[in-house]
Amino acid sequence: MPSSTGRSPVLTVALTAFAPAAWGTTYAVTTELLPPGHPLFAALMRALPAGLLALAISRVLPRGAWWWKAGVLGALNIGTLFPLLFVAAERLPGGVAATLGATQPLLVAGLAVAVLHVRPTVWRLTWGVLGVAGVGLVVLGPEARLDAVGVLAGLGGTTAMACGTVLTKRWGRPAGVGPLTLAGWQLAAGGVLLLPLALAVEGLPPRIDAGAAAGYLWLGSVGGLIAYTLWLRGIGKLSVGAAAPLVLLSPLVAAVIGLALGESLSLPQSFGFVLALAALLAAQFASPRWSSRVLARGGPPGGDGGVREGRAGEGRVREGQAR
Repeated sequence: MPSSTGRSPVLTVALTAFAPAAWGTTYAVTTELLPPGHPLFAALMRALPAGLLALAISRVLPRGAWWWKAGVLGALNIGTLFPLLFVAAERLPGGVAATLGATQPLLVAGLAVAVLHVRPTVWRLTWGVLGVAGVGLVVLGPEARLDAVGVLAGLGGTTAMACGTVLTKRWGRPAGVGPLTLAGWQLAAGGVLLLPLALAVEGLPPRIDAGAAAGYLWLGSVGGLIAYTLWLRGIGKLSVGAAAPLVLLSPLVAAVIGLALGESLSLPQSFGFVLALAALLAAQFASPRWSSRVLARGGPPGGDGGVREGRAGEGRVREGQAR
């Protein structure tokens, strides 16, 4: 059964997976449609209109501590991630930029230990490493251009989102607040943060044609509001160990788009594609009993690491909500 606690339906995993799949289109949209040299403006257009729309739909504002919590999550998941993502997309081949994001499951696993006190299983750690290796085989090669600024931007954005993912799991959602509202808070907060930066540093692009307008609309709607609503919904229902590997879909979708644009896969790349898919699927299942015993020999005999992880994460969420 799909993991988290063994009770999460396949539909939850599928809907959550839509988010990183949509994010995988960012690289092609950026290079093919958007005006170059304006990553802050692209991030602003992806965040602020979608955030304001979500607030208009939900008509719910944060209360109490959620003003600063929404601000922190918006700064990490939107205000920091979005511009760094567009910088990486402009300076690196799409597949290379996406590969840097594929390291997120490993970062989330490390942060979950410190913040959520959730101990990842050998099963998920192993598949996380294999998933990154598979993505690397797909998109990295002798022809890959590794621009230093692009690499740092990609790693910085990945780290910011990993922190945001763990804190989202830690804090949960206020009672009566749905994922659309929480997504709107974050997108609006990140957009407000980006607005003065974009105007002061870059200004408006000299020309926004129909293609660029379509690109901004896609990134703000499908890749922004819809994707983040589904992602936050999934984080609330899945354990971090099950949700984080789904980001491997982002570079895989970027690779598929490359194929549609005329690229081809070699035998090692094809093997890597299959390996990455196997990794993200395997992470959705509870670990075998033998791997749980290897990692937690002092724990309950025959206990399932995936179940322990899900229960610990759920308890931490409830504790965060109570606060």
